Amino acid sequence: MPIRPTLARIARTWELRWARTPGHGLLPDPEPRPVRHTLISVDDHLVEPPDMFEGRLPRRLQDRAPRVVETVEGHQVWEFDGTIHFQVGLNAVVGRPKQDWLVEPTRFDEMRPACYDPHARVADMDLNGVWASVCFPSQITGFCGSVFARCSDPELGLAVTQAWNDWVHEAWWGPYPERFVPLGITWLADPEAAAAEIRRNAERGFVAVSLPERPHKIGLPAIFDDWWEPVLRACTETGTVVCLHVGSSGVTELPPGSPAVQLAATLFGQLSLQTCAEWVWSGWPARFPELRIALSEGGIGWVAMLHDRLENMVDRSGYAAGVFGDLRPAELLHRNFWFCTLDDPSTLVTLPTVGVDRVMFETDYPHADGTWPDSQQVFHETFGHLPDEWVRRISHANAAELFRHPLPPPDHPLGVGVATG
Repeated sequence: MPIRPTLARIARTWELRWARTPGHGLLPDPEPRPVRHTLISVDDHLVEPPDMFEGRLPRRLQDRAPRVVETVEGHQVWEFDGTIHFQVGLNAVVGRPKQDWLVEPTRFDEMRPACYDPHARVADMDLNGVWASVCFPSQITGFCGSVFARCSDPELGLAVTQAWNDWVHEAWWGPYPERFVPLGITWLADPEAAAAEIRRNAERGFVAVSLPERPHKIGLPAIFDDWWEPVLRACTETGTVVCLHVGSSGVTELPPGSPAVQLAATLFGQLSLQTCAEWVWSGWPARFPELRIALSEGGIGWVAMLHDRLENMVDRSGYAAGVFGDLRPAELLHRNFWFCTLDDPSTLVTLPTVGVDRVMFETDYPHADGTWPDSQQVFHETFGHLPDEWVRRISHANAAELFRHPLPPPDHPLGVGVATG
């Protein structure tokens, strides 16, 4: 069914802004890459397929579920709760020529099928030499389910949140429990309902949940508010890892007239620094010693700087002395937090301060920052010269321990690092 006129005009505006370059389609499948390391990627994304919500909501709500509709120009966009959602932000450009990366695919058949199909994704992981993947949501969901939390009908928003998790459980992770790390979202509009959904997911095998990194930026209570107590208690009691993805609550504030995409991407590390500092000082890690928090796509270059600043605030200025009793804030940083990196080659000298047991690898499939199909090469060139145990920990061991995920046997084609670690 064609999208209604108002939405069509918006879509046309978007089309004019990001006019497609004709003649650039998907590239042929690459050759499988040589495998030197067992890799677990802790930051990838799934693009919600058009049939994700079909038959997954109560009958009275089903016709209001998110759906893919056609614009008058033949584009495919998501429509939900009276709003349209485009695939934007270089969200699904994998497998396309780089000269085509300034525009988004406008139809699902212009995306590489592995963006939204789990069977094709596993095939692409095999080509890339990646054993397992943590997959965050994409545009119609928001990286942490924030789109559904803003639904004008709370009953519908909760039902759609649960439907998203059900699809991941049954269609994405279910067929490939060894290849995908089960990450869910939760209903962010109510803390008790959010906690209940985290517990429901944990009971059926989910080990992680995506939460907004800086919730006050999207109209939720700040992380310093007791509103979050039921949510973080549920995460702690179920062993659910809190995953904080860059951009899940927007980007760093940008000056008027600045190049938004370029500047925002440049400041991912700064955003992670601010996020981590806020979560340290929120007190939740001190209150819940077993709480585990992983920050995605911000790199590791800022972690040592934060460590030094936290230590100075105790030993020199005294600002931080005694705030958490006998616990130093830097102890919380190293006890409760994990970090991920694409490469960050110039910051590897900080690994002893960051903690080799706290750094994990990411491929960011299918985004523009992603390293597919050359993640093995990127990892080896960046980390391969480090001590063998460091390589083992960063490539897969830290992620496997944090997310309680199985590793391939040493004789598996993707088990090279397990055999030599």
